[in-house]
Amino acid sequence: MHRPVLTLPFLAALSFTVMAADAPAPQETAPKAPVAVVNGVAIPAIYADFVRQNRLSRNLPPELLTAESVRDSLVASELLVQDALKKGLDKDATVAAAMEFQRKELLGKAAVEDFVRKNPVGEDIIKAEYEKAKAKAGDKEYRARHILVPTEKEAKDLLAQLKKPKVKFEDLAKKYSKDSSADRGGDLDWTLPANLVPEFAQAMTALKKGQISPTPVQTQFGWHIIRLDDVRDLAFPAYDQIKGRIASQLQQQAVRRYVQSLRAEAKVE
Repeated sequence: MHRPVLTLPFLAALSFTVMAADAPAPQETAPKAPVAVVNGVAIPAIYADFVRQNRLSRNLPPELLTAESVRDSLVASELLVQDALKKGLDKDATVAAAMEFQRKELLGKAAVEDFVRKNPVGEDIIKAEYEKAKAKAGDKEYRARHILVPTEKEAKDLLAQLKKPKVKFEDLAKKYSKDSSADRGGDLDWTLPANLVPEFAQAMTALKKGQISPTPVQTQFGWHIIRLDDVRDLAFPAYDQIKGRIASQLQQQAVRRYVQSLRAEAKVE
């Protein structure tokens, strides 16, 4: 079930994998000697770099990063490729399509990395986004429980039950709430009003500690009964702690705008 919680902009999930904004541009260097020559076919030294980078990203053990291990892997791969070509497997429609797909994926990634390299996010922009998020977060965070039901009538019936002795909010939440927090008795843990839909946030912050909303609260998700369990001062993270995440998110947004601009200029049928 949906929850009324929304993620802060700078903590949103990333849509693209991009290189760091300050990553150095590739530089031309003198060609290195091949890693090996297999049946007359030279294996370029840069292939060894690709293998090491791949293995490092997968946190493979150090013994798989040695020059000998990488060379053996590349030689084995080249032998398999040569055998596949001898058998005409590169002419297979599925194999050919997969190779072309991978080529396009690599080119697409290269385009994104080139854009990121040429359009770094400035420190002033990162700081401005931080201050904006800090102001939006406020100075308090709240711990509340809620019961979410589809109709106002159900919500009013539950409110009436809560007025009876020995009826526990947690029990009703577990039994009737349609929210994913139901198994926790409706507990939403500590959260910021800015992370909640406005109607829910406004009703929650108007309550005193231990108070239940006097009337059901309607949001896009349904009807809520809210109980405020506690309030505390917010210790907002220091700039240096989260500037990397903010920069990454801003870069993601820039990449999405870049892709959208390409799509706007393209003819897609």
